[in-house]
Amino acid sequence: MGAAAAARGHRSIVYAPHGMDSTRGQLLIAGPGVLDPNFWRTVVLVVEHSADGALGLVLNRPSETTVAEAVADPERLPELDDQLYVGGPVQPSALIVLAQFDSPGDAALIAFEDVGVMPSVEDDTVTISRGRAFAGHAGWGPGQLDSELERGDWILEPARHEDAFTSRALSLWQSVLTRKGGSYALVARMPADPSVN
Repeated sequence: MGAAAAARGHRSIVYAPHGMDSTRGQLLIAGPGVLDPNFWRTVVLVVEHSADGALGLVLNRPSETTVAEAVADPERLPELDDQLYVGGPVQPSALIVLAQFDSPGDAALIAFEDVGVMPSVEDDTVTISRGRAFAGHAGWGPGQLDSELERGDWILEPARHEDAFTSRALSLWQSVLTRKGGSYALVARMPADPSVN
C-alpha cells in the first residue's frame, strides 16, 4: 500500500504547505479544464494530505475486472464489492481496500468519519461493514496538490458515505456537481465534447 501504509492512526486536521488546510476527507472533482485522461471527469477521495504530499482514490472508474480475478488469494481479503476499481495511475498493480469500519484498529488510515484505507499489515482487531478494492491510487508530491487547487483544477466537496461506495460510479461526477448546485450544476450538464454544445 506504499504511502498509505506509512501513515498510521487517527489524526486531527493536518495543515498542508502554503497555509492551505488539508483536504483529507474531501472529494476532488475534476474541473472542466482537467484534460489529463487519468483524471478527466474524475471524483477523487483524498485519503491523506500533508506537507509530504497527498494520496487519493478515484471513485468513479470501475474496471471490467472482478476482485477474484485480480487477487491470487481473495479469501485473505475481507468481503468486498465484486468489482475492482481503478484508483489512479500510481502503482497500478497494488491493491488498496477502502472500507467503512466497524472497528478500524490502530493502523487504518481514516479519510473521514468511519471510512478509510485498510492497513497493509494483518490486524485481527479491524472489522468492516463494507469495502471496495482499488488497483493503484492517485498521488501528489509535496505542494503539488496545493498548486493544482490554487490553479482551480479541482472543485472541493465534503465526502459522504454514498460517494465512497456509490452503486452509480459512472454518473458520480455529474451527481456530485449537481449536489453542489449553482454554477456547478451547469458544469455537470456540459457535454463531454464542448464542440457539440
